[in-house]
Amino acid sequence: MTGLTVLAVDDEAPALDELAFLLNRNDAVATVSTASDATSALRELGDHRVDAAFLDISMPGLSGMELAGVLARYADPPPVVFVTAHEDRAVEAFGVGAIDYLLKPLREEQLARAIDRIVAHRSPRGDESAPDDAPSTDADEVIPVESGGVTSLIRRDAISWVEAVGDYARLHADTGSYLVRVPLSTLEARWRPAGFARVHRSYLVSLSMVAGLRSAGASTMVRVQANGVSPAVELPVSRRQVRELKDRLVRDPMRTIRGTGG
Repeated sequence: MTGLTVLAVDDEAPALDELAFLLNRNDAVATVSTASDATSALRELGDHRVDAAFLDISMPGLSGMELAGVLARYADPPPVVFVTAHEDRAVEAFGVGAIDYLLKPLREEQLARAIDRIVAHRSPRGDESAPDDAPSTDADEVIPVESGGVTSLIRRDAISWVEAVGDYARLHADTGSYLVRVPLSTLEARWRPAGFARVHRSYLVSLSMVAGLRSAGASTMVRVQANGVSPAVELPVSRRQVRELKDRLVRDPMRTIRGTGG
């Protein structure tokens, strides 16, 4: 894989210079272009393709959030990482498809993890020999959730299963359940390399939390460990997903056996 071509966008010159400097220091990055506003950013994107866009949120004219919405309508949109001083916009950022949300002042290790996520996101498209369920490099991914006006960060490895709720998804974690404004299909695409499997149009499960499978007549149920306290729950497996689920339970490298199947 060749080095990344990235676009950095910030209306504050010192912040933009620092971001470009840190991006250039990363070995995975080959080229960094910069823009001071959304209009300049769109001009840069019209001139050449980029592998990722690092966006500030508060900018004159189109905000970074609005710019991300424009990019999302591209046929092949670049992954977006927000770099911002706003702590309270994370849920909105992930709602427009951002793959990371970094807070200023920016730390080099934060940026390195974001670039690892970009590389993982890019690999299936750029390397057709890569297995579909190769382990993701973003094992520490966290998901911002809002409850009672408070934003909390939930570790992905604490989530047992996810259910679709219209255009939202409900995460079932060891600390409770949380509604996030992200479609289940988006989480499926992002989390499959980290050991999650779509078992039904309404359910996504963590293979490491699967305690077993049970046949119920013509149907199949998967038993998932809900958390450290509650008993396991049983979720339906669609007929076309049964074989793939069984195969992945056997060979998935992220799987840790939690119990015996029935």
